[in-house]
This record gives sequence, structure tokens and C-alpha cells, in this order.
Amino acid sequence: MKKIEKESALVVLSGGQDSSTCLFWAKKHFAFVTTVGFDYGQRHKKELDCAANICKSADIPFTVLPLPLLNSITKNALTNPTVSIGESPATTLVEGRNMLFLTYAAIYAKTQNISHLITGVSETDYSGYPDCRQAFIDSLQKTLRLSMEWDYIIHTPLMKLDKAAVWKMADELGILDIIKQNSLTCYDGIIGEGCGKCAACGLRKKGYEKYLEMKEK
Repeated sequence: MKKIEKESALVVLSGGQDSSTCLFWAKKHFAFVTTVGFDYGQRHKKELDCAANICKSADIPFTVLPLPLLNSITKNALTNPTVSIGESPATTLVEGRNMLFLTYAAIYAKTQNISHLITGVSETDYSGYPDCRQAFIDSLQKTLRLSMEWDYIIHTPLMKLDKAAVWKMADELGILDIIKQNSLTCYDGIIGEGCGKCAACGLRKKGYEKYLEMKEK
């Protein structure tokens, strides 16, 4: 994909590995990039701090939008500290999160005269999250266009990539250390390499080790 001159893009940014990698992918491909994050009562607000710091280092605007209702109508380990983080995806599934994030991002984007939306979802390392699939993205893009009569294009740079390939992309973008040290993927809220025990950390670490093996060959 060549750089889209005179085009702007809005990245949905959580401060995690995937969305942060997408941020720099967007910076490479679009003339102007801005970002939006959501305060939805998540267990670890530090992810918003990570997102803000990464944006500051990249000289990219970051806007946080409040979305408190989500926390009150769904019960899961990422919004409710009384729910333990288990091995099952069901404990960390925030129902409707990506749909709401992209919908509110789309509304905000239109006010900024932006039609390109970027999200870091992936169906390759599918973990039981239905809103990370391409079929969902295609459906939502059509719905957003119909609901607001705006030619939205939702980009999913990581959709077909496993975690090793995401690390490879970060390395090719020259941001490997930024992602490794400054992003927050851990379900226990530990920045960088994380706790090393939760499912998110396991997937991240396994992907990194696989990428290093590929790089050495």
C-alpha cells in the first residue's frame, strides 16, 4: 500500500502491542494521523497512559473519549476487578467493545472530515472474540456508511497476521523497542513484557520468540 497523499486517518488506540503497531503503520501510509482512545472503566487505566506517551513520542494527537456505560452493562475481568482473569476467553471478552469503539470513532472521524479508520484486530490468533473477525469489520463498515452517509474505510493491517508477523511489522517500521518496552498488553496491567503468566502475555511472548527464530534463519 502506497502512502495516501492528502488523506487523513484515525487510529483506535488502546496502548497495546497491536494498536500501537497500527499507529506507526498509519503514520507511514497516511499524510495525517490522529488517534482516539476510550475510557470505559477498564481495569488498567495505565493503557491510556501508554497510548498517550507513545503518541507524544510520535508527535501524533491523542484524544480520550469517555464511555462509562460499557462498564455497567457487561461483566468481565477487564472491567470488573472482582472477576478473576482465567484461561477462558469468556472472562476477558468485553461484549460489543470493538463495535462501540469503531462506531464512536467513526462519529468523531466525520467531525474531523476523516473517512479512514484503523483498528488492530486480528482473526489469525483468534481467541474467541467474534468482533475481531473480518466478517464483522465488513458488516460494520457497511452499516456505518449507511447510517451516516460517509464513505468510511476500515483498515485492519493485522487481520491476517499472527503475533510473530506483528513483531516483524514493528521491526520493519523501526519501532520494535517502542512496542516491546512501552506498550501494554498484559491482563495484569504490567507494561512491556508483562507478567509473563496471563494469556495475553503468553501470546505476545510466543510470537516474539517465533519472530526471533524466523529472523535468525
